[in-house]
Amino acid sequence: MGLYGMMRTGVSGMAAQSNRLSTVADNIANSSTNGYKRAQAEFSSLVLPSSGGSYNSGGVTTSIRYAISQSGPLQYTTSGTDLAVDGNGFFVVQDTNGKSVLTRAGSFIPNAKGELVNAAGHKLMGYDYKDGVPTPTVNSDAGLKVISIAGDELVATPSRNGKLTANLASASTPVAAGDLPSTNSPTASYTHKTSLAVYDNLGEKKLLDIYMTKTGPDTWEVAVYDRADAAPNTSFPYANPALATQTLTFDPSNGQLAGASATDIAIPVPGGDTLDLDMSGMTQLAAGFSVSGEADGAAPYSIDSVEIASDGNVFAKYADGSMRAIYRIPIATVQSPDQLQVLNGNSYTQSADSGDILYGFSGDKGAGKVVSGALESSNVDIAQELTDMIESQRNYTANSKVFQTGSDLMELLVNLKR
Repeated sequence: MGLYGMMRTGVSGMAAQSNRLSTVADNIANSSTNGYKRAQAEFSSLVLPSSGGSYNSGGVTTSIRYAISQSGPLQYTTSGTDLAVDGNGFFVVQDTNGKSVLTRAGSFIPNAKGELVNAAGHKLMGYDYKDGVPTPTVNSDAGLKVISIAGDELVATPSRNGKLTANLASASTPVAAGDLPSTNSPTASYTHKTSLAVYDNLGEKKLLDIYMTKTGPDTWEVAVYDRADAAPNTSFPYANPALATQTLTFDPSNGQLAGASATDIAIPVPGGDTLDLDMSGMTQLAAGFSVSGEADGAAPYSIDSVEIASDGNVFAKYADGSMRAIYRIPIATVQSPDQLQVLNGNSYTQSADSGDILYGFSGDKGAGKVVSGALESSNVDIAQELTDMIESQRNYTANSKVFQTGSDLMELLVNLKR
């Protein structure tokens, strides 16, 4: 079996080096592919039993391993939806068949539906805040949804906080108790009046009429009404009682609110939330009436841009400058990343040897952190690949010489019979 074995071993060596050259070709071709992990051919010898003084040559077999656990260098970009994992772990994406897979390729951009899609067409997945505060299912992708940042989504913010600052003229004449605005009578009288624009839950603007009326020395009543309830061409009577009333007491020694005085008023906005109106800056000084006020909330507006924090929270930034968390990106980890099954598009799935996929958040034990505005480059070293290519070429040539020598000897042996 000597000559046949030698030729078979030469063929085995050529096949092994061919596999190695194939991995080198793949690595060089993907040296600029974000998230690509270097493939490497590992050799293992095949030994056949020998007897007596004869030696049976075996051969070599190859197994392909991927350096998935070896991180590539981070390259920073100007896109906030470019993502990388600094440390262990993977993004969870949905492939073109709707199946959840893992990837380190984070060059995500919105598609026509606003879904974040990478270069392989895989859609980034996360937990939606609409379902409550995100909590991962540690051993399952249950609850994950494709992240959508559609810019045509309208959001209205109801008014919840405001501030009213005014100087109430100290020389004002007190109004009789029966004529105070809080009585909502046709003859109601007041000292000062202003209005404040707020927003309900649907983003509709509401006007609140605020009456400030002196009721006695250093004492003022604040009454708030819904402008929509006012009588035509006048103010009182309103169709409904005051939304809220409050009494302010001033310190006559300095014109500031007394220590025991109320400093705010809670106003239930019609169709909206409760507005906490801060009045701690009110004064009663010997000057004319002056007032300034503000309230939060906004009419319906759309998403202007998206920001992704290092904890994986995806924030929608709206046209009014406000921000709201809409998704949270999980980080998936496995016990043996290098044993994951490799799929198209720089993606991976669980194998029998990789261990179970565990789902958590950025910075959790064993998981890396999300880096926004960065991409992980491939971990291919071109210089090493060129060295391997030259080495494989020479080894292939040497194995071919073994086969050629065996062929020549076989021909010589056949010719001896002639």
